Amino acid sequence: MQKQQKPVGNVTRGTTNPNRLRRVDRWLAGPQGWRLRRAADPLIIDLGYGAAPTTAVELHTRLGRVRSDVEVMGIEIDPARVRSAKSLERSGLSFRQGGFELPVDGRRPVMVRAFNVLRQYSEDEYRAHWDMVVSRLAPGGIFVDGTCDEIGRRSTWVELDSTGPLSLSISLRFGAFTLPSDVAERLPKALIHRNISGEKVHALLQAMDQAWLEAAPQASYGNRQRWLAMCENLRAAGWPLLTGPARWRLGEITVGWDAVAPS
Repeated sequence: MQKQQKPVGNVTRGTTNPNRLRRVDRWLAGPQGWRLRRAADPLIIDLGYGAAPTTAVELHTRLGRVRSDVEVMGIEIDPARVRSAKSLERSGLSFRQGGFELPVDGRRPVMVRAFNVLRQYSEDEYRAHWDMVVSRLAPGGIFVDGTCDEIGRRSTWVELDSTGPLSLSISLRFGAFTLPSDVAERLPKALIHRNISGEKVHALLQAMDQAWLEAAPQASYGNRQRWLAMCENLRAAGWPLLTGPARWRLGEITVGWDAVAPS
């Protein structure tokens, strides 16, 4: 057993809604599902799940379709939230108090998901928490730090492994935005203050807007076709899109971290 230590972090607002994290869950079960299938210990952490354990329960159900013996552990710094979640524990799903130190008795999770958590911290704090979580991952494991709106229509997340940040994903519900840059207010903490002239993430959002406007003729075939055309235009312009049409059709794009990293 690990020595008991004070949880690292602060109690956050903890607001949540059913199905709020469906977009990132779909990504974890899809293009990232191979990590879970290959894991020696299929431990997944929902870090900072909030006032209700809904997201952890949903994550267990969704990743259980990828690997039946998956184990999801919801970790919350507020002991009252942990106590209220205990009644929902079942085989492969548990809850415990903790923070970024990940109190998992020496085990190493293959995936850690923290959504709408670090956005509530100051800009000078997030990197230390990134480093702490990443240091506790299993070989080949990932940490996903993301943000979304209240009902999950606009969502972004950073993927990190032992080498540092790898990518930024943007996922939008068709009809929930006028321009792709509407997602700017939901950028992760590492980028939300960088949406200014001269920063790479600002250039990406501007390029997305321009490509979206140029793809307007495709709107007669629906927003999905327009989004696909936007992505093709971005790739042709040299943006390092890491996924293809199968993900684009979901309103999702992923770019290499170097394309958006803060100056």
